Amino acid sequence: MLTEALTRLHRSLETIRPESPRHFYNLAATQIRRVLIDMARRYHGPMGLGANFDTGTIGGDGNQAVESVEPTDLMEWTEFHEQVEGLPEQEREVFSLLWYEGLTHEEAAEVLGMSKRTLRRRWQDARYRIVKARRGEPLPE
Repeated sequence: MLTEALTRLHRSLETIRPESPRHFYNLAATQIRRVLIDMARRYHGPMGLGANFDTGTIGGDGNQAVESVEPTDLMEWTEFHEQVEGLPEQEREVFSLLWYEGLTHEEAAEVLGMSKRTLRRRWQDARYRIVKARRGEPLPE
């Protein structure tokens, strides 16, 4: 996953010159999300690798079913990464720096040029939106 994300980032840097560390981190997080979504799609669904596993096979003694090896939550991860893509830009930036890039609150606030308090509020709002979306609940206007 890391190699694919770095390759994509390298390719995008051939045509895009980041204006600031903030822009670079946004570009990197976008590439990471895209790789994770592509991987989840590759392993899930009727055309994915998971479709090639026989989950109803009978064990060697004829009585026990072999436990399924098909990934069960890849689709949920795909939806999660897509929901992050759908966040408002300011919340997505904060979420990406903290979640995907692993920066501390202090580091992320410095990259974004905002106070830690603003960063924490946007982090909380982003998590709130994702939880609501995961539950299928509408967001308040």
